[in-house]
Amino acid sequence: MTETNFGEKTRVLVVGGTGSLGRRIVSACLAEGHETYVLQRPEIGVDLEKVQLLLSFKRLGAHLVEGSFSDHQSLVSAVKQVDVVVSAMSGVHFRTHNIPVQLKLVEAIKEAGNVKRFLPSEFGMDPSRMGHAMPPGSETFEQKMEVRNAIEAAGIPHTYLVGACFAAYFGGNLSQMGTLVPPKKRVDIYGDGNVKVIFVDEDDMAKYTAKTLNDPRTMNKTVYVRPADNILTHLELVQIWEKLTGKVLEKTYVSAHDFLADIEDKEIAHQAGLGHFYHIYYEGCLTDHEVGDDEEASKLYPEVKYTRMDEYLKIFV
Repeated sequence: MTETNFGEKTRVLVVGGTGSLGRRIVSACLAEGHETYVLQRPEIGVDLEKVQLLLSFKRLGAHLVEGSFSDHQSLVSAVKQVDVVVSAMSGVHFRTHNIPVQLKLVEAIKEAGNVKRFLPSEFGMDPSRMGHAMPPGSETFEQKMEVRNAIEAAGIPHTYLVGACFAAYFGGNLSQMGTLVPPKKRVDIYGDGNVKVIFVDEDDMAKYTAKTLNDPRTMNKTVYVRPADNILTHLELVQIWEKLTGKVLEKTYVSAHDFLADIEDKEIAHQAGLGHFYHIYYEGCLTDHEVGDDEEASKLYPEVKYTRMDEYLKIFV
């Protein structure tokens, strides 16, 4: 299903393949039948979990290819082996914040000259629509735009996959900050709780990535992930949980003013998180614009049976 080789397998290199999303993209690419390569960086040293994860990919049929961001030629050699490069480098402040490192990948792809498609690390809010974002969280979008600008200046074919909140960080916790599991008794509701938000299971984001990376329809386009049944207000998400458990949570409605009241007193990573939550739950930045069927992942790939949030939340009951 390659746009060039009439049914030959697409060779895909996943960078950041041991991360939370990256490992899912590796699995999805293997399941899709792509010839899958994973960048193995010497920097992992004695990180046993990452080494074991890489070896597990190898057992499933993936190829491990060595390369380091501190060694340009090693990156060039790595990307020369494939048709498509997918980056899943982390871009959140409370984990490793690696978005700018992708500029080195862009340089390597440019020099190699053989890559037919590059998917940089995006997946969340569309950075091209976040010029107004609050600092320090705005840094994420500025850096993603810097990477996009470099890709386009180098004339590298690309796809930007964006548009949803990962369920692990926004769904299972009913969008509460500082936890990844649902609250037992009370829940903060942002604003009036009626702003539409988009949720996606990370496994589904990985499947959409594996589908779109060699699809001629998505060449040099932005693809939005908007699974129709997962476009929910904050209140609707909470109500799904209440229906599953048969218990009503005590709700505190938090105004925008109160939500941002003491933001300057927080650590930088927390400030960035508050800013992102504000743009999602108070401004509605994920759903304040129209998206055509030809640029929406669940319409392009209806064969992906995506996980609805009621199914997703069942494991927490």
